[in-house]
Amino acid sequence: MGALLASSAMILSGPVAAQSIDPEKWTPDYVRSIAGKTTVDTAAECAKAVPLDYEGQVDYWYVGPNEANPELEHKMYADFWAAWEETYPNIEVNAQNLGYNDMLNKLRTAALGNAAPDVARLPILWGSEFAAKGQLSELKPEDVGYDSANFWPGAMKSVSLNGKTWGIPTNNETMAFIWNAGIFEEAGLDPEKAPDTWAEVVEYSKQIKEKTGKAGYGLVARVNAGNTPFRFMPMVWGEGGGALDEASESPTYQDVWIGKEGTVRAVQNYYDMYVRDKSVPVSALTNTQTENQDPFLANQLAMVIAHPSEYATMLDRANKATGSDKEAAMAVVNNMRYGKIPAGQDRRAVVFGGSNVHIFNPDNVEGDLDMEAAKALVCFMTGPEWSTKLAWVSSNPGNTRGFETEWMKERLDTIKFLDVSTSMLPSGIPFPPVAESPEIMNIIIPEMLQNALTEKMTVEEAVADAEKKVKALLDGM
Repeated sequence: MGALLASSAMILSGPVAAQSIDPEKWTPDYVRSIAGKTTVDTAAECAKAVPLDYEGQVDYWYVGPNEANPELEHKMYADFWAAWEETYPNIEVNAQNLGYNDMLNKLRTAALGNAAPDVARLPILWGSEFAAKGQLSELKPEDVGYDSANFWPGAMKSVSLNGKTWGIPTNNETMAFIWNAGIFEEAGLDPEKAPDTWAEVVEYSKQIKEKTGKAGYGLVARVNAGNTPFRFMPMVWGEGGGALDEASESPTYQDVWIGKEGTVRAVQNYYDMYVRDKSVPVSALTNTQTENQDPFLANQLAMVIAHPSEYATMLDRANKATGSDKEAAMAVVNNMRYGKIPAGQDRRAVVFGGSNVHIFNPDNVEGDLDMEAAKALVCFMTGPEWSTKLAWVSSNPGNTRGFETEWMKERLDTIKFLDVSTSMLPSGIPFPPVAESPEIMNIIIPEMLQNALTEKMTVEEAVADAEKKVKALLDGM
């Protein structure tokens, strides 16, 4: 990667910086055509927001790479902190990398006790809860020298509540559909053609199980794990359902859609694969997707929904294997194919995911909030350089100017299938930016699935139960 990891020397011109990218032409070819057209000087840009010699201190919490992430992602974070210290040598950052499954509750407790960090980068679903409780400071791209037009509308929607903006997108992604062409061929399926609809996913999964004895689709249904709604909601939206009305053209987030027939169809698809056909891993009820990596790499699982980073992760794991295990794993990696998320009866949809960075309310942090130091850190991570580099293997830059940089070009040249998954961005739907979203998406919806898949309830009863819980939650808040 060499010199590309160092900051470049030119600043984007005004007209380019003000442009917004048209999602209608967002194809793999278009993504490639704009990459590498410009360079950017992060220090020069952030100096306009906060002087580079500013002295201060900031506490920062984030969900960063763990042992499951490829080594390259760890390196990018190390490079980020080295570049930060060089750019703002007099701002001390007390950073904590917390696990996804632990951070939300820790942050809730900290904010309630007025001991929250000054700055936190949170998964896209979480920030609205703290905004609704008055625990965040208002924060928009213009506050750190950027233009809101250079961030995806869906991403900006995720940081907007009650007519105000409470954060800035750091990275955004949509997942893609991954299949093992070798297993498809074993099962008598076209190895180069993904299922185009969710109904076909159910059919393919059954055929794979019957013909090969291997698991077809990598179903994920664990409660209180973000991977569950990220993989289930595209099916719900595709079939015409929703949690609230987030899939509508002009959502109000006040209408409850979870009881719609489209949701019933989606849960029925899961039921058919897990209970009727037994064509998915038996561990589906406790899977967080990480658990699907072993059977996929062992050539025992045919289809999963995952990020572009899944290829890098699998390649990394295959390279670490030895002997015949390595040979077998590399064969699976070579058989990996990426395609668009399947469509339902209503549309093709995918979760518009990612992360946002927030500055907490001074009343809810421990000690005094140094707003200038906080803004410097926010500026540094949300610019086109680091919103691209920190998203290197797992996401895409939240600042769309990042797509025009040489770093994006190198990503496209080195990360297989990135252009395919990136082209799904226009089909992305963000989770409802309301305080109740984490409870709905991480608890109520997975519990709905568990109730149906364990046959504690019928599919219809499970959906009706979830609808009742969502309405009660909204009324209670």
